[in-house]
Amino acid sequence: MPPTDASTHATTDTGTASAPGNEDTLELRLTDDFLALLSEDTGSEDTFGSKDTDPCDGGTDAGQRGRPANGELLDHLADWGPVATPAGTLHLVPVRLGRDIPLISRWMNDSAVDSYWKLGGAEDVTANHLRAQLDGDGRSMPCLGLLNGTPVSYWEIYRADLDPLARHYPARPHDTGIHLLIGPVAQRGRGLGSTLLRAVADLVLDRRPSCARVVAEPDLRNFPSVSAFLSAGFRYSTEVDLPDKRAALMCRDRLLRDLM
Repeated sequence: MPPTDASTHATTDTGTASAPGNEDTLELRLTDDFLALLSEDTGSEDTFGSKDTDPCDGGTDAGQRGRPANGELLDHLADWGPVATPAGTLHLVPVRLGRDIPLISRWMNDSAVDSYWKLGGAEDVTANHLRAQLDGDGRSMPCLGLLNGTPVSYWEIYRADLDPLARHYPARPHDTGIHLLIGPVAQRGRGLGSTLLRAVADLVLDRRPSCARVVAEPDLRNFPSVSAFLSAGFRYSTEVDLPDKRAALMCRDRLLRDLM
């Protein structure tokens, strides 16, 4: 389970234990019938990263594989289009490995970023993290955030109800999680994170009518990130103990979005 804003953390959680004392926590156990349904919805495994069906990479090699062909689990995120924000026009564009790894890896090697994301080092470290999502079933999509056409942020939009995070809080169907990294150092500490978080959370609610809330779990130690969520209209829900951190569970609810 990853993070948000200039210093945040985005590795996928593999823990299985529920949060101690949280009796309302949903234990996510997918039945065989549901898994079969997911397989039908997302297409057969051999379509993932196919040279003929991958719109992200235009068909290169195995190291260039992109997102599942239909993107059904996230309501076709690649087709959401741009959205206006006070900072300019924001467009989430699914990551393309051959094009984007050098830039994202450079951002991940910033010391402030690496302290939370833990993806510093050789480009292969970042590439493996991205490829795990791109070669998956579509429940998590890594994206670049283009502001007026310039990449300034890295995002992970994911199905929180289908993520290991769901074992640690009372997950609801179609809960959507977000992680954010502001890349350029010059863009941090100016309120841009809050502006983009609000815009993307509202974009998720607009494009995913089945989603009642957007959630995030920034590290409690990451005060700028937690503050950015609060300024973006998220409410603090509770603290959760995750395998790699103690996190603040933040929520932006569809029913409260016009009030916060």
